[in-house]
Amino acid sequence: MKEHLDLSASTVLVTGAAGFIGAHLALKLLDMGMPIHLIGIDNLNSYYEVALKEYRLERIAARAKEKSSVGSTWNFYKGSIADAVFLRDIFERCKPDIVINLAAQAGVRYSIDHPDTYIESNIVGFYQILEACRHSRDNGHPGVRHLVYASSSSVYGVDHKIPYSVNDPVDRPVSLYAATKKSDELLAHAYAKLYDIPCTGLRFFTVYGPAGRPDMAYFSFTDRLRKGQNIRIFNYGNCLRDFTYIDDITEGIVRVLQAPPASATGEDGLPLPPYSLYNIGNNRPENLLNFVDILQQELVRAGVLPKDFDWKAHLELVSMQPADVPVTCADISELERDFAFKPHTALRDGLRRFAEWYREYYRL
Repeated sequence: MKEHLDLSASTVLVTGAAGFIGAHLALKLLDMGMPIHLIGIDNLNSYYEVALKEYRLERIAARAKEKSSVGSTWNFYKGSIADAVFLRDIFERCKPDIVINLAAQAGVRYSIDHPDTYIESNIVGFYQILEACRHSRDNGHPGVRHLVYASSSSVYGVDHKIPYSVNDPVDRPVSLYAATKKSDELLAHAYAKLYDIPCTGLRFFTVYGPAGRPDMAYFSFTDRLRKGQNIRIFNYGNCLRDFTYIDDITEGIVRVLQAPPASATGEDGLPLPPYSLYNIGNNRPENLLNFVDILQQELVRAGVLPKDFDWKAHLELVSMQPADVPVTCADISELERDFAFKPHTALRDGLRRFAEWYREYYRL
């Protein structure tokens, strides 16, 4: 039986707080109607425009000010999770009850040319998070009660079994990014076993929505189409992606973080680590050509593109590129079983909200 954590008056640490998922999660936690002491960490690197990260942080600070009447607080610290001294100081001063590690070097294709950044952030950084959680019980403090961390659908590689289940073997990654995320899962399992740290990994499937990452397809396509440039669709348009709207992702995270896995005894009488793993995906993969069609319709509706825009004239159908996979699709039966939750936002609704946000953010 999973323990239920009462978030009221809890101290929650979110790493990658200026990132796409981290910022949306911070806003959701502040909107829960109870006092929460929220701590954010981010190194504000230049992988994409820092101004967008600063915009997200400004929104969090403004929301926290609104919620101060219920006792909520927000404190942000700029720094790297790979910096052991920096991280140890945050843990000693703030004493988080819950840690949500969303800090990572993202991007499958970027990992081909920039491997060092993935090792530093995704391997060394996550190791430092685990060590900080391990030592959070020093000096009589009860310590971190639940570590939730971001994994990725990329760990499945070219899995020919659809949909992808958390019970599938994932030992054949096709990118360094995927390999680092699988490594994180193994590290978390070891620390859960050795130090009884409740850990839950979440494999996210193609997250999209307002204030997203500019390197993601829907965002970069929008940038290019608005400039009259062509967009490339890989595998000649024969790719399927399990697009998952950001609000569904954050709802899943909040439900999971309140239910840390408990230690148990296996059939052999030996202890089992407090460790869980879930997919969070829409469970409805979309063809990329259909996705682009809906995107351009919503961009026209929002006034980002002109009404007579000929999107097909800007398409280039090209072959599959290294580190990509043709299909992603999440089996979310464990998520439904344990939390009675299933992502539900339709692709058109999510892209409409993105298009409207894009128009406002860029003041079109």
